[in-house]
Amino acid sequence: MPRHVLDEFWIHPAVRSAVAASHRDIVEEVQASIADNRVVIIGMATNPMVSGARKLLDKLSVSFRYLEYGNYLSQWRRRNALKMWSGWPTFPIIFVDGMLIGGFQDLKALADSGELMKLLNAERVS
Repeated sequence: MPRHVLDEFWIHPAVRSAVAASHRDIVEEVQASIADNRVVIIGMATNPMVSGARKLLDKLSVSFRYLEYGNYLSQWRRRNALKMWSGWPTFPIIFVDGMLIGGFQDLKALADSGELMKLLNAERVS
């Protein structure tokens, strides 16, 4: 199912570069981490779902890269850029081998079913 994204045609030429550049640095940092790590968790301080995901992966001895951007009161605009880019509405935002798998509950479901370890035991597709 394709995601609804505003077509560039409907963005006035005078603001297209501003739209394209808005918090581009944070998105590029996340993309680089996804390219370099099999598992990436994007989160924020004091979020119990983020810490739950990290604890679950630690318990499973799965190495991961954790990127933390602010907390409930800071960096929300920068985090919003990641939500818009990924399409995932909450934190954490979790990637396995470059694929968005969702948040903590989705990670837990994959772990409980054994699917997570199957993904990680498979050879990484580049």
